[in-house]
Amino acid sequence: MKKRIAAFFDIDGTLYRESLMTEVFKKLIKSEIIENDKWYKEVKPYYVKWDKRIGNYDNYLLKMADIYTEAIIGLHMSQIEFIARQIIRQKGDRVYTYTRDRIKWHKNQGHIIITISGSPIELVREMSIKYGFDDYIGTKYALDDHNIYTGDIIPMWDSVSKKNSIEYFVSKYNIDLGQSYAYGDTSGDFTMLKLLSHPTAINPTKELLLNILDDDELKEKINIIIERKDVVYRLRPEHIEI
Repeated sequence: MKKRIAAFFDIDGTLYRESLMTEVFKKLIKSEIIENDKWYKEVKPYYVKWDKRIGNYDNYLLKMADIYTEAIIGLHMSQIEFIARQIIRQKGDRVYTYTRDRIKWHKNQGHIIITISGSPIELVREMSIKYGFDDYIGTKYALDDHNIYTGDIIPMWDSVSKKNSIEYFVSKYNIDLGQSYAYGDTSGDFTMLKLLSHPTAINPTKELLLNILDDDELKEKINIIIERKDVVYRLRPEHIEI
């Protein structure tokens, strides 16, 4: 059986221009499921540090994820699914031009397109439907027999989880890693980018760039894309100073 070519996309910061977790967090505050004080006292300090470029973006996202996990305990799955549909309907077009065009290009080539995202799977599913992905996986928040969230999670934002997911999809679709593509932006995407022969880092974080520069094999094959305003810049690792 002939092997197939695939393209693996992260969503947050790679396709979507910010974080879907930020959007769902705002909705839960507006719905009074998360107390407003949680933002000001627990999340905002991490956001301010990142916004001033003295803090880590991943720490900001992980803090929101911790509060989200606790807040949805006892909620029914349909409540989060409803919020997810609202978010993607209202915000789903807020994506990078480069990534949107790459999705179209891969479709035209007949490639399988798959998203592996750390966002809640309910949001990932809606984004996957909107952009026509063939398959998807996101962070799973466990449900009991009545579809009520329990507080247990299976994360998908770290390198190990993303690597395991790629191995699963390779087996499922008979994918040729030697001809396939990957797109990511944070250190959690490092192993995904390293596994594929055609990796692209889109507006990468400092942590991811340091990992790339420290890996001779990845440094040689990776493309680095910076999209600012309406201009896309293509860089080589050796031209970047950190």
